Amino acid sequence: MNTATWGESGPVIALDTSTAAMAAAVLRGGVTLSEVQSLAERNHSVHVISHVKAMMSEAGVAPDELAAIIVGNGPGSYTGMRIAVTAAKTLAWCWRKPLVGVSSLEAIGFGAWHRGAERVLMAGEEAFARQEWGREREHWVLPIMDARRGQVYSAGFVCRADGAALEDWTRFAEDGVRLMDQWVESIAERIGAEAGRLGGAAPVIWLVGDLSLHEQSAERLAALGGSLGADVRLMPYVMEGRFLAELGLKRLSAGESDDVHTFIPNYTQLTEAEVKLKAKQAGET
Repeated sequence: MNTATWGESGPVIALDTSTAAMAAAVLRGGVTLSEVQSLAERNHSVHVISHVKAMMSEAGVAPDELAAIIVGNGPGSYTGMRIAVTAAKTLAWCWRKPLVGVSSLEAIGFGAWHRGAERVLMAGEEAFARQEWGREREHWVLPIMDARRGQVYSAGFVCRADGAALEDWTRFAEDGVRLMDQWVESIAERIGAEAGRLGGAAPVIWLVGDLSLHEQSAERLAALGGSLGADVRLMPYVMEGRFLAELGLKRLSAGESDDVHTFIPNYTQLTEAEVKLKAKQAGET
């Protein structure tokens, strides 16, 4: 079957365990049939398969009906993201289904932007006019996860809004580990540098994800961005499986999938044990 028709011809299941919350969903034709958002404190291995079975049962979907399996491939918790990837690879191989990997950071950013836009829409259409959220104004979406020692896993995406609908979603910064304070400075510099191209319409900036350990830096971004005319929005957000699935379906419709045998998580940072070993080998204390 041509990959361009997979998303249209059958349901998909999506799962991610890169954070403390397992996010999973079953979608058919863009409609969410079943969804799980389980806070398991990194103990996802105990529950991931049972959640998959329960969701498929609730959705009334049998394995042979699935068009594909979509999985968040990190970055994130070193152990956590391997759980979803291992489960997805095993199911894809056993059920002979296409496997599609999606950036966990992108899924956080994509979902947070939609939820944030919905909140503004609920405030009334005039809110969009007041904030000039038309197609002429860019939205920069910055998802973050804590990576310890003042660092975050982060990336950057840019889009435009037509009402509450997202358009032209593209990436401007790759997934990676960044010092949060330096990331804030970098975004502030980008706002200033892009002022001419944007014609005075400073962007709407969304800092989303796990903000709890980086509140000071988040507030600093809000202050710096505001001084440059940007509308900075700080939005705590926990990934939802439906948005992970939507990103996977976009890849499927473009004819893309991953090799079940060679697919691995996005290890953007050495484990603590590896860091200590390298330090010891270098003669550091």
